[in-house]
Amino acid sequence: MKSMIKDAGILFVITLFAGLVLGGVYQLTKEPIAQQEERARTLARQEVFADAQQFVEPGGFSQEAAADVMAAGGFNVSINECVMACDGSGNALGYVITVTTHEGYGGDIRFAIGVRNDGTLNGISILSIAETAGLGMRAEEVLKPQFADKNVESFVYTKIGATAENEIDAISSATVTTSAVTNGVNAGLYFFREQLQAEGGSMNE
Repeated sequence: MKSMIKDAGILFVITLFAGLVLGGVYQLTKEPIAQQEERARTLARQEVFADAQQFVEPGGFSQEAAADVMAAGGFNVSINECVMACDGSGNALGYVITVTTHEGYGGDIRFAIGVRNDGTLNGISILSIAETAGLGMRAEEVLKPQFADKNVESFVYTKIGATAENEIDAISSATVTTSAVTNGVNAGLYFFREQLQAEGGSMNE
């Protein structure tokens, strides 16, 4: 019995020490990580809306309400954030919408899209992706440029070469990644039409 109590005491001390160390590491890294994430968001916004002078959070946005919109549209996508892209006078040029698609081969893929008031997609900026090296990880070089400056309701991908404005050339041997990104962009455009463009943008009221 004494041996058991001693072993339990040693285990408790080790567990307590490990917990204190982990807690200390978390406190030390929490702020730098938050700063890095904010910097990444800022750069992504600027990339997809280069002519915007400021970004303003519109009233009325919530991830819960956005989830309902995605469910209604049949998308396996989360809308994480939505900000207005404005000029120097505060006039809205459009929106930056951050989406996470849950259909990636290697897990979630998160990116921002910039959409002008008339529905034109400026482009996308990938924030987080963990697809297969040499295949899905080529989304940055293969898929990203194809979404720039397009005004379509939705995109489809093709394996035989894009011939229409709404067609995206798939990454060779990475159809799952291509589909995930394409569906994520379509979800963002759907959210824009349903919540932001409809009735002049109900979220700003």
